[in-house]
Amino acid sequence: MNNRIRIQKVEMLSDDWYVLKKTTFEYQRRDGIWQTLSRETYDRGNGATILLYNTNQQTVILTRQFRFPAFVNEHDGVLIEACAGLLDKRDPVTAIQHEAEEETGYQVGSPQKVFEAFMSPGSVTEKLYFFVAEYQPKDKIAGGGGLETDGEDIEVLEIPFTQALAMIRTGEIADGKTIMLLQHLALSGQLKTG
Repeated sequence: MNNRIRIQKVEMLSDDWYVLKKTTFEYQRRDGIWQTLSRETYDRGNGATILLYNTNQQTVILTRQFRFPAFVNEHDGVLIEACAGLLDKRDPVTAIQHEAEEETGYQVGSPQKVFEAFMSPGSVTEKLYFFVAEYQPKDKIAGGGGLETDGEDIEVLEIPFTQALAMIRTGEIADGKTIMLLQHLALSGQLKTG
């Protein structure tokens, strides 16, 4: 435990979709002085994301869906993304295998974990587990598209890898986790970048 933090007060601001709390705490600065601070944290649980790729075809599987938070931040709200979802008390591998099948229709046998990252640590508690996995056409066992009961309306895209990389530069791909996974594949040499 960090002995430079003393929690003073925790207030629940919302417990509707996820949990929003306001915490007042004392933080001991590097110079030894204690400073009282207040921060809001949004807890939606941890998640996992996966980029499916095909070495022979030099393609990746991405999704396209509407994201309201992007919409309210001066974007049309339609984002192209790597498949992702919350762990919901499952281990990261089980969670991402389930999400991949639900969202993309592809069955994933052995996802390879590449790293973990906090995506917005200034306010969101979520840690995201990043995976890649090779897919073959035979792995497509369902239509994908997500769950209508969860408000999901997901379009599955199979895109040439070099085109996906170019879409980062043009702004067509603006999702952080997707950019990170595409860059990982480019740096790893698993797919050709040009």
